Amino acid sequence: MKKKFLTYGIGLLVIALIVLNWGCATKKYVNGEVNTVDKKVASISTEIEDAQKRIKEHDEKLATIGELITKQDSQIKQMDGKIEEVKTLVKGNLVMKATLSNNEAKFAFNSAELTAEAKAAIDRFVQKLIEENKGVYLEIQGHTDNVGPEEVNQLLSQKRAEAVMMYLYKTYHIPLYRMAAIGLGSSTPIADNSTREGRAKNRRVEILVYE
Repeated sequence: MKKKFLTYGIGLLVIALIVLNWGCATKKYVNGEVNTVDKKVASISTEIEDAQKRIKEHDEKLATIGELITKQDSQIKQMDGKIEEVKTLVKGNLVMKATLSNNEAKFAFNSAELTAEAKAAIDRFVQKLIEENKGVYLEIQGHTDNVGPEEVNQLLSQKRAEAVMMYLYKTYHIPLYRMAAIGLGSSTPIADNSTREGRAKNRRVEILVYE
């Protein structure tokens, strides 16, 4: 009888050990699977954060491009307004046109200061103007090539046109109300900007004389 109970007890103990080991193995397996899932979730979260960061950077770039487009549109409208203003003031005919090319003016890079060569070319123009015309109106246009940002080119062309206008005013006392300086940037090329020679021709100041 005692032997039967002993055998029965040993059997129960073996079963308990098997169940315990199976439970431990199951727990380890579950923990392993959970860790694997956690790692995958963490990896996906990192990818999502990176994607969100890239989207944000893309949106910021789009916003910057939008601001530049708006700024350029505003500059174009201002330029159109200046041209219309000149058209309103100038009701006569074009009687003379002089082009101060970059080869003649020899403007330094990104500079609006008149060189001796530029002043000499203007002097020749004024001498002819005085001989042939009186009571005229001058439209002074600054132009650039298409190298660099358009807003920079527009401002530079405006400054160069104004430099010529002020030289005419200070040196020859041509009234300011008879002159207008307009910077047109790279909007009206007269040569191909893809060549060095073409770009040099496009960098110019034109003086249009109206009666």
